[in-house]
Amino acid sequence: MTETTPYVLVLYYSRNGQTAEMATQIGRGVARVAGIEARIRTVPPVSPDTAASLPPVPDAGAPYATKADLAECAGLAMGSPTRFGNMAAPLKHFLDGTGDLWLNGKLAGKPAGAFTSTGSLHGGQETTLLTMMMPLLHHGMVLCGLPYSESALNETATGGTPYGPSHWAGTGEQQALSDHEKTLCQAFGERLARLALKLAN
Repeated sequence: MTETTPYVLVLYYSRNGQTAEMATQIGRGVARVAGIEARIRTVPPVSPDTAASLPPVPDAGAPYATKADLAECAGLAMGSPTRFGNMAAPLKHFLDGTGDLWLNGKLAGKPAGAFTSTGSLHGGQETTLLTMMMPLLHHGMVLCGLPYSESALNETATGGTPYGPSHWAGTGEQQALSDHEKTLCQAFGERLARLALKLAN
């Protein structure tokens, strides 16, 4: 990745690894498009031990996102596990600190979409995706979903919605992403990348 190459920021929080794997698959979809790259970033957990006391780089996985990563992206894919039909607190905490980007319109006109992983098949996938879109709309971003022209959306027996990719992780042992879920994540990444290049021009 060079300093001048536009990128889709794949920003996520993951506790058990499924949302992180979705981010990787979305990054693969972005990589299919010439002239743009994926920048995969996570956010630190939120706990009584404040974010300021944590190391700036996690021990494993993607680096922590900065506001500059967000401000300079050409497009955004934002992912979180479902928490009562909404995004997890660590991702919301990161977004709550982006008021200056909103004030300056840094994200206005850029494409964005959401992805999620849930423990139960009907445990809030669609409400999580829709509620994650609210701050994106406030930032003036252009929403991107998954059209039904993606055949995997009609064929999946696991995750997948027109509002964005989703994964059914299960409530016991964590299930790996299905082939349909991987296909939809990659299609989503590719679609975001193509939109980002078109809107940038």
